[in-house]
Order: sequence, then C-alpha cells, then structure tokens
Amino acid sequence: MNGSQQCLDLFAKIFLNSGDPVGMERPGYLGAIEAFSLYEPVIHTVPLEDKGLDPIAFESLVKKDLPKFFYGIPNSQNPSGRTYSQENRKAVADILKSTDTVFYEDDAFGELFFDARPRLPVKKFLPDQAVISGSFSKIVAPGMRIGWMYAPKEIIMRFNVVKQAADLHSNFLSQMILYRYLTTNNLDDHIRKITRVYQRKCRLMCDLFDDFLPQIAHTHPEGGMFLSATLPPGISSRVVFDEGVRQKVAVLPGLPFYVDGGGTDTIRLNFSSAPEKQITEGMHRLVQVIRRLGKR
Repeated sequence: MNGSQQCLDLFAKIFLNSGDPVGMERPGYLGAIEAFSLYEPVIHTVPLEDKGLDPIAFESLVKKDLPKFFYGIPNSQNPSGRTYSQENRKAVADILKSTDTVFYEDDAFGELFFDARPRLPVKKFLPDQAVISGSFSKIVAPGMRIGWMYAPKEIIMRFNVVKQAADLHSNFLSQMILYRYLTTNNLDDHIRKITRVYQRKCRLMCDLFDDFLPQIAHTHPEGGMFLSATLPPGISSRVVFDEGVRQKVAVLPGLPFYVDGGGTDTIRLNFSSAPEKQITEGMHRLVQVIRRLGKR
C-alpha cells in the first residue's frame, strides 16, 4: 500500500455506500474521519476511556446501529495516546462475535511501546472478523509511504481489485529501498532506540504539565507519538491554538477529532519529532498562553 492511509480509503470503498453506518472511537483519528467521509457514511462514535472503549456504549452501538465496520486504534491511539487493556480487547471481540460488524484495527503505533512489550491484537480474539493495517513510516522513516494489511482471504481478494483500479501497484522504488534496509539492518534494534527517545520526550512533556499546570488532566501514553490534554473550564482549544501560533508554539485543537461535536476543551500534542530542549521551551510557552487566557 502507498501508506496505511490508502488502506483506510480502499477499505471504505469496499464496505461503504452513502448512508451506511460505521463506528469509531470518540475522539477519533482525523485521517480516518477524512477517508471515510468521502463515501458519505453515518459515523457513530463510542467514548474512548483510559483502558479502551466504553463496553456498554460499544455494545449498544453495535446492536442498535449495525455498523458495517468499527474502526479503532487499540495501541497508543491518535489523538489521545490511550491503549486498550487486554481485557477491553477481549470484551470488544466478544461483543462483535455475534454480529456481522468487522473490526478495523489500525496498528500504526503497535511497535512503539516504551516497555518494548507487544500487546495482543483484537484480531487474536476475532480472527475471521477483523483486519489489521500498519505502516513502515512510523518505524523506518516518515517519508517511507509503504503500508500493509492483514485480513481474511475474502476481504483481501476484494481489496486487490480496488487497489489495482486505484494505482495498479504501490511505489516500487520505496519498496526496494525498504527491502534493502530490512535485509541489511536490525529493525528491532532501531525500534528500541527510537522508543527510548520517545519515552524520554513523553515523560518530559507529562512532567512539565504536572509541574506547571497541575490542574490540567492529560493522558499518560504507554507508547506512540501523541498525548492529549483537557483545558481548564472556559478556555477554548481553538483560542489556545491561535494564541499559541502567535507565541510560536503549536498544538492541535481537539475539534477535528470529534465528528459529533466536542473537543472544544482538548488539545493534542506530539512529542516524537522535537528535541527535548525544544519541548521544554514549547511547554513553557504553552503554559504562559494557558495562564494568560485563564485570567481573562
């Protein structure tokens, strides 16, 4: 695949017609919202909690709305950074077993756990009713737009048809570069290196929140690249974004991640790319922005 984003687009093309129901997390990954929305589905959401999907809300959605598929990111979710517990994964699979709903498991961050301990996928508990996709862009290089999908045979056969119609085949040059890298380097060593770096940056960002803005609730990621924070009452994430740009510190407002409204008081932060010194400076600027807005 030309990146895992293409997996989302082609999967939606296979499964969705205008008006079809589809489920996803709340908040949900913006790239998936954009990919699915082109096919005009009705998107239903389930709240994402610290340990995964709200099981009562999830079961209600599945049985009431009968979604064609449910899209989720069980590992280090984007935008929240949350990870489903193993109990939650099994509960999700058990609920789906008596339905026709397929679980789409986006595993873009599954190899980026700080403790280097892999988590069992939902597909482990739902082998014939779940698909997994991922990308080498998160573990080799951002520009390496090569994705992959693991799915039941009947889905793969349909996928191959729409893939060929979309672009004939994926970028051959990138595939050869990736093949050369994987056969001449130790990918596991590389992943351990980057996760150690990401862990330090994540802990730094969390510690700075706790030290300077203890009233702000934020997630505590076990891996991945993102965390989210809830702003004090009365402070808009959009205003924080606008004022932050003026102070040369960038965060993403939560609004685009909520298809059914919300996110006005949440922000997403990325800790993967900036050096630790820059994170420290950026967090100090963000603290000043939030403090000033809180005095208005």
